[in-house]
Amino acid sequence: MKKLYLLLFSLISLQVQSQGLPGLGAGTTPNNKPILHGKNWVAITGKPLGATAGAAIFQQGGNAVDAACAMIAATATMWDVLSWGGETQALIYNPHTKKVIAINALGYAPTGATVDFYKSQDMDYPPQFGPLAATTPGTPGGIMTMLAEYGSMSLEQILKPSMDLAQGYPIEAQTANAIEAQKARIKEWPYSKKIFLPHLGEEREAPEVGEIFVQNDLYQMLSKLVEAERRALASGKSRKEAIYEAYDRFYKGDIAKEIVRGTREQGGLFTEADLANWKVKIEEPLHVNYKGIDVYKLQEWTQGPVLLQSLNILENFDLKSMGYNSVNYIHTVYQAMSLAFADRDFYYGDPAYVDSPMEGLLSKEYAKDRAKLIWEMNDPKLGPGDPYPFQGGTNPYSDLLKKNQVALTSLPSDHINSSLDEAFIADFQSGTTSVETADAEGWVVSVTPSGGWIPAVVAGNTGVGLSQRMQSFVLDENISPYNLPEPGKRPRVTLTPSLAMKDGKPFLAFAVQGGDSQDQNLLQHFLNIVEFGMDVQEAAEAPNFNSYQMQSSFGAHESRPGAMVLREDTPDWIRKDLVKRGYSLEFWNKTSGPINSIWFDWKHGSFWGGSSDYGDDYGIAW
Repeated sequence: MKKLYLLLFSLISLQVQSQGLPGLGAGTTPNNKPILHGKNWVAITGKPLGATAGAAIFQQGGNAVDAACAMIAATATMWDVLSWGGETQALIYNPHTKKVIAINALGYAPTGATVDFYKSQDMDYPPQFGPLAATTPGTPGGIMTMLAEYGSMSLEQILKPSMDLAQGYPIEAQTANAIEAQKARIKEWPYSKKIFLPHLGEEREAPEVGEIFVQNDLYQMLSKLVEAERRALASGKSRKEAIYEAYDRFYKGDIAKEIVRGTREQGGLFTEADLANWKVKIEEPLHVNYKGIDVYKLQEWTQGPVLLQSLNILENFDLKSMGYNSVNYIHTVYQAMSLAFADRDFYYGDPAYVDSPMEGLLSKEYAKDRAKLIWEMNDPKLGPGDPYPFQGGTNPYSDLLKKNQVALTSLPSDHINSSLDEAFIADFQSGTTSVETADAEGWVVSVTPSGGWIPAVVAGNTGVGLSQRMQSFVLDENISPYNLPEPGKRPRVTLTPSLAMKDGKPFLAFAVQGGDSQDQNLLQHFLNIVEFGMDVQEAAEAPNFNSYQMQSSFGAHESRPGAMVLREDTPDWIRKDLVKRGYSLEFWNKTSGPINSIWFDWKHGSFWGGSSDYGDDYGIAW
């Protein structure tokens, strides 16, 4: 009788949930983490202490930009797959102008970083680690520019949490164990070894989990920034001017000199002019409209337009009628992503140096043309299309495009549906964290800061871990004539914050870490909400699938055509059908992120924050 009662209870509960009605157990939720409901503000990022830093700034009266800056600084100090020498990319909604602004704080290639130089070092790609992998630091400039232009607080105020962390914080398992796993490479660089390996000669040389991790050099560097700001304020300069005085000290003063000295000592290419000439760019984002929702991404120096291209292609299909994660849905989305990523791999690059055909790539007619290539089987040889006719032009690289397409059609059979090894997946999903903030005034910030992850080369006595982003360049124009390195040029990166607007108001701010999987997970998160009516937390935890058919942006830039990762609870009939369609499948316990997201409830005037149950990501709302 008891078993029968429990069975009936379970069936009723499932029916209630399916109808969207209140559950039988008050206070229960089908999600592993609760929705973050806030009226005044919300702060979500990759580490609990990082979210606490944002909450502290909000409680002191800061706006969403102030909080985001403090969170970037905190997560960089905690080495949450980024450091102070990495890069910061952001989308900001300004409630006063009603516009979305793009922040480009990606470093560029230093003097001497050319195709010929790397080939002279017997390299097929720029290296994955070390001083020759480093672009110039971007995160300090990104933080200070965002704060100066759109924030309300002083640099000293937003740096206080990160300075407290630099003086010592209990290190988490994720970071501590990453240091231990990478200690052999860390020992190659003296300034990195000094910081990361406090127990040299012992069995475990990295900090223990929970040990107080101290970074004195970084604390001193941050103190110099605060000192520069204080001095400027004392001389009568404005808040904004004082922040830019600190900016100049980092990129043109004694901090810059030590970064250059320490980098060159270890074999890097930086010059003082490289740092002094680099500037943060405030740009117009790209966007498309999907069923009445305007979706904004950064320009083509990131992979962000992949999501926009995918949405344009998928608009030609009735996804909702296919059913969430049905065979047809998974297959259609996989193919759309393969088409968009093939264009990314060939056409995307720094618009300051190359003229990528973005008008054609983002046109609805081009998307319709690409959608015709989707049929019932996986096509492992999908390549880039030709968007130039869709913007009234002629492809200047038509010969290279033909070579690229011939190379794809000549892929050996053993390269198709190949399995995924641990090293390949680690490279494919390298780096990045995310920061999402919003406030009652209307400011919204979505950021994917990254670079300088463990193992990082530390630049002299600054405590600044250098970016590894040079590896995202290619050295063969047949792969991409748009993304070849040259001094001053930014590599095409995976970093890709997202903002969506509906009826002229913020609808969704969302971002995720995970290298080349980012826009795959973000696309599915967006569709979960828009097509399948999930709330933001359900959408953040829902099972996604990941493709590995595109070229990795890291290491040897490999691809695995037809390879797909699904969540391990995928039904057998789905698995069998996908295999028949030409996919090779692997299964993970979790496949959802880690996605961080804010949905805007305009009916009730509140925020709904979502943070997937994938990693250490965490949020706080009020």
